Amino acid sequence: MLMVTALSRPEAVTSVSAQEIDPPGGIEARIDDLIGRMTLEEKLGQLSMLDADYPSGELTDEQKQMVRDGVLGSTLNGRGAVATNEAQRIAVEESRLGIPLIFGFDVIHGYRTVFPMPLAEAATWSVRDARRSAAIAAKEARAAGVTWTFAPMVDITHDARWGRIVEGAGEDPFMGSAFSRARVKGFQGDDYSRPDRVAATAKHWVAYGGAEAGRDYNTVDTSERNLRELYFPPFKAAHDAGVDSFMTAFNEISGIPATANPFTLTEVLRDEWGEDGPVLSDYTAVAELRACPIPNVETDPGRGACGHAVAADGAEAARLALNAGTDIEMVSQLYRTHIPELLDQGLVTMERVDEAVRRVLRLKFRAGLFDDPYVDESKEGGVLLAPDHLAQARRIAARSMVLLENKNQVLPLSADLKRVAVVGPLANNQIDMIGTWTGDGKPEDVVPVLRGVEAALGDEANVSYAQGCDTECVSEDGFRAALQAARSAQATIVVVGEPAAWSGEASSRAEIDLPGRQIQLLKAIKKTGKPFVVVLMNGRPLDLNWLHNRAPAVVEAWYPGTQAGHAVADVLFGKVNPGGKLPVSFPRAVGQIPLYYNQKPTGRPPNPENKYTSQYLDVPVTPLYEFGYGLSYTDFEISNVRLSAPSISPGGSLTVSADVANIGSRSGDEVVQLYIHDKVASVTRPIAELRGFKRLNLDAGEEKTVTFSIDETDLAFWGQENTWVVEPGEFDVWVGDTSAVTEYPAEDDELHETFTLNN
Repeated sequence: MLMVTALSRPEAVTSVSAQEIDPPGGIEARIDDLIGRMTLEEKLGQLSMLDADYPSGELTDEQKQMVRDGVLGSTLNGRGAVATNEAQRIAVEESRLGIPLIFGFDVIHGYRTVFPMPLAEAATWSVRDARRSAAIAAKEARAAGVTWTFAPMVDITHDARWGRIVEGAGEDPFMGSAFSRARVKGFQGDDYSRPDRVAATAKHWVAYGGAEAGRDYNTVDTSERNLRELYFPPFKAAHDAGVDSFMTAFNEISGIPATANPFTLTEVLRDEWGEDGPVLSDYTAVAELRACPIPNVETDPGRGACGHAVAADGAEAARLALNAGTDIEMVSQLYRTHIPELLDQGLVTMERVDEAVRRVLRLKFRAGLFDDPYVDESKEGGVLLAPDHLAQARRIAARSMVLLENKNQVLPLSADLKRVAVVGPLANNQIDMIGTWTGDGKPEDVVPVLRGVEAALGDEANVSYAQGCDTECVSEDGFRAALQAARSAQATIVVVGEPAAWSGEASSRAEIDLPGRQIQLLKAIKKTGKPFVVVLMNGRPLDLNWLHNRAPAVVEAWYPGTQAGHAVADVLFGKVNPGGKLPVSFPRAVGQIPLYYNQKPTGRPPNPENKYTSQYLDVPVTPLYEFGYGLSYTDFEISNVRLSAPSISPGGSLTVSADVANIGSRSGDEVVQLYIHDKVASVTRPIAELRGFKRLNLDAGEEKTVTFSIDETDLAFWGQENTWVVEPGEFDVWVGDTSAVTEYPAEDDELHETFTLNN
């Protein structure tokens, strides 16, 4: 048995510990000097984060006084060059030690220029796009005084009911790891002290996406194997890419809340991985360790939060969180209130306090705040919504869209159409189409679909509009106007989906169909007999059975961001050939959830000819649209999968190659995907695992060869002895354009090969 130490081959690690790079008299020596001069109150201030006023971004008068007194080290939601500079001057010029503030903000998919939601961006299958959008978001945020983003969210989930699926990269840990690395490098670059970069945060540590029943904040009960193979990899990828902070999750992990979990926070993150940046709690997560009801809110501050009941009071909550490895308490003030008494009682140590303070100061030094704490107020206006930022937002949004249906090649629509109807609750909606967690994005900046279609067709076309109903669509009163518009048009574009508030945090859904009477609106438009296409805007997989069976064409546009309308029009009228692929499985019914492509085979794999196997009586076990699925306006052919060698020796590797040809009539993008399967192992293995992907553009008639590399680390799993192992034996390998390529391969299937890992 061969032993390895990684689940999948990481990119080159660019981050090293401060002790390795810090010269004598450098950062660590300066931190030693500061800690030696700090009072306990000042130390605890560095471990405290408070919420600045929203939406103004300014600190309150009370918070400014705390900064002046040296007892507040960071804020969230503080932003704007003028507001942050004002607060920073107080910290640097009026506090005793002059320690600068660090301003954190949820820059999830853009700051003022809003890009597609992260799940949509994952549908590009382009880590270059993810890195580019994160870099633009960092540039805008830093110009507005934000130094620290609480992103990327790298949680993996198999449950479409969970609202925060929209913030991650979907269901697969390999793909999640690739996008995690890209976003960290985009936000931070190689040096996040630069004036166009910000410090990144990997969140939510950990297993937040495993919430039972898809209900946000709910219990997570999972094995260490599942942690290691499913939930940890994107966080490890972020660490290896140099991320300098982690945020704890709201959930428990098999009985131990994440904010007070020594195994994940200290044993894994610190001792195994060597992470030396700070860990901060999520919003009031330390206070939520307490039992309800709270004994006395006035003497035990915590913004009224409680719940997990592993702590009887605020003092015990502070002890558990700090000792487990949570360095910064967000919003609730239990550290400042209770740690002095805990020190007196010997329940926490000054060494642990100083360690936490060191990590916070290290982040501030690495962000360059001690050397240059201010931002240039004259540059903010020129950076936000810069023309090249908008151009990239439009380009990436179009690349994120997935063509789900295109019966009889209804799309692309002709740009010569003279009468087009644009209808539906999201057709002229500037608020919802940028999605949730929109940074400092403004609805008035957004190009709605109606305006994008008008711009694409020009003044000679007649573009009519009718809303039909609002996003919750509880009334049919507006249907008549929508039908009238459809009847008078050569083609109708129907834009439906979820309101933005139905995705994201605290937005779980028990049913995941289109809201209200939106399907009834679509049925009515279909009955007109006039051509129509459907554009979806949503933050999760939806129940699309009616659309799958009845709609001529369906474009999954997700929440496209500031340039939504232009990007949608680019796809609908063929300026952009859609090349996105699904990063998550779409179910046939909500009862299939949790649903994901890389399931285990079980002792009785599904067999339609045998009732006594793992299946449903009423629907197939397969998804409606599988992971990796997406159509194009052209046709591709993948063939001739071949290996450079029939086997791998210990420490060796082999390459997998395939030919990809555009056999259609127009240029387009194809996403080529590599999957493997361990045929026999001492621990059950998934039926398929993604181990490579490449998005490439091919002109009509063009052919290219794609090549992937496989080595031992791609074949590793968490073994029976609780360590990473690779076992000799046979492995399947497939190359295709969807995860469905792995289903029941024939021996002569030219998309399938086998190789052996030698002893």
